[in-house]
Amino acid sequence: MFVILLRYIKPLSEVDRLIGEHKEFLERYYASGHFLLSGRKEPRTGGVILSKAETRAEIESIVANDPFHREQIAEYEIIEFLPFMAATRLANL
Repeated sequence: MFVILLRYIKPLSEVDRLIGEHKEFLERYYASGHFLLSGRKEPRTGGVILSKAETRAEIESIVANDPFHREQIAEYEIIEFLPFMAATRLANL
């Protein structure tokens, strides 16, 4: 399992310009089963994505498809973790 942290490095006007395309990117990877949860940080300085993949290389490849990555709108930190405990309703993750 992976946590992807995005930090905006350009003004929000640049973020907003690509937000529709970014949402399409998210929807594509929700449909494939790679993304489990996502949302923006508060204050609005970036976002967080909880994802599932076989390897870090797979996540890096997915991130490369994000328009925020392509246009250098955000920097990414990818954190791999091995879930040990979960709430009952999340146990299937």
